[in-house]
Amino acid sequence: MYREAIVNMFFNSSRQRSSSVSALLIGLLIIPLLAACGAASGGAATATPPSSPTSTVAPALKVAMIAPNRIFDKGYMELAWSGVQLAEKELGAQVKPVEVLDTTLVIKNVDDLVSQGYTVIVMVSPQLQELSLEAAKKYPQITFIGVDHAQATVQPNLVGLVFNEDQAGYLAGALAAAMSKTGKVGAVLGTDVIPQLWAFGEGFRKGAQDQKPEIEVTLVYHNQVPIEQSFVDPEWGRLQANLMLDQEIDVIFAAAGATGNGTLLAIAERQDSGAMGIGVDTDQYLTLTEAQPILLSSSVKQVDQGILAIIKTIKAGTVQGGNFPGSIGLAPFHDFESKIPADVKQSLSALQQKLASGELKVNLPARPTP
Repeated sequence: MYREAIVNMFFNSSRQRSSSVSALLIGLLIIPLLAACGAASGGAATATPPSSPTSTVAPALKVAMIAPNRIFDKGYMELAWSGVQLAEKELGAQVKPVEVLDTTLVIKNVDDLVSQGYTVIVMVSPQLQELSLEAAKKYPQITFIGVDHAQATVQPNLVGLVFNEDQAGYLAGALAAAMSKTGKVGAVLGTDVIPQLWAFGEGFRKGAQDQKPEIEVTLVYHNQVPIEQSFVDPEWGRLQANLMLDQEIDVIFAAAGATGNGTLLAIAERQDSGAMGIGVDTDQYLTLTEAQPILLSSSVKQVDQGILAIIKTIKAGTVQGGNFPGSIGLAPFHDFESKIPADVKQSLSALQQKLASGELKVNLPARPTP
């Protein structure tokens, strides 16, 4: 009866409208009324919401990298960041770079990254070694990768990506000695407070002397400044290069981050001297293009590939704490390819194979106590 009364009221007020429009409006009025009546009567008008399907999508792999120096340094830091970017490209990881120039703020930045859902945190440089262990103990559910952080004892969620810097320096020294015309070679290095830098330098010395026992080797370490500045002082690196060139040192190995970049650029500015440079960590012919004319090669630590390999084990669920060995070698000779004698190339290749197999050991002297 209620529905009929509503319909009659509608017809009385709409006689001049076309029957088709009237029918349409009747339908619009009656449909909600029917739904309301059904709901009021306790019928089945109210549908039960469908249950939410269980998600089968794996949580995203989120990887952050903390650097104590500028990331885009055309060397070590940038190479590490390239490894994280490879995880983005090959594994679909979400990635984030973080520069923390004040190392007292590193743990705070770790706290922030954990709160943002990052499950893998890469901490680059020996400067952060103690902090990576502190962070790993604080957050056992997070996996940390410490680049150049040798682990004395195993922390299950901390992987140290380590390299034989003595071997890398040895190959650079052997190349320098083979190519020197003056019988004088040198190396400009970051602070020797960091064991890896001391190993680079002393490895360089040993490699050069094993090739030519009579060769003069000059090493300079940037120890006069706080450790944070040691690797970001290109003017000091430039000064040391010029001092060496004035002493007729004609092959210089630069292993000091941005400081070493200054060394290589200074050599390039004095091409008329005939001196040559050797880069470090990455193939600096590709990153420090201004130095291309004088770059013999670079002593390469494959930091990028090492980081990617560890992240792959994390994604596969097979990661293990402790030390993960990275690869070293010499970058291509590029512009010097035709200038390096074939026997020198063969000798360097044989040395690298012997170092890798353990047949040849660098046997550095005991490192002085800092």
